[in-house]
Amino acid sequence: MPSHKLAKISSEVMRAISEIIFEESRDEILKSITITACKVSRDLYYAKVYFTSLSSIPKETLVKEVNEASPFIRTNLAEKLNLRHTPELEFIYDDSIEYAKKIEDIIKEIHEDE
Repeated sequence: MPSHKLAKISSEVMRAISEIIFEESRDEILKSITITACKVSRDLYYAKVYFTSLSSIPKETLVKEVNEASPFIRTNLAEKLNLRHTPELEFIYDDSIEYAKKIEDIIKEIHEDE
């Protein structure tokens, strides 16, 4: 499958999952997350969905809760998207925002020392 088509499908899956979480979920923990990226496998059978949260809930709890809600999200995803096969969803916590903040704090500290 061409990479531009795969990127478009990944983008649509990401958008649809975000809508499902914010519009159809009743769980406050789910509503506290933000989907940052989605990578669908070439055969469209698996999707890695990266998310982050600014809440104070430990990330292990977030990953557990979101992966437990995966069947609910996948069912609603099948209804929203017109795909032959709805991919299995694996949710992964995205540390990139925390990492960027840590680097920013280090840079600020260096400039304050000067």
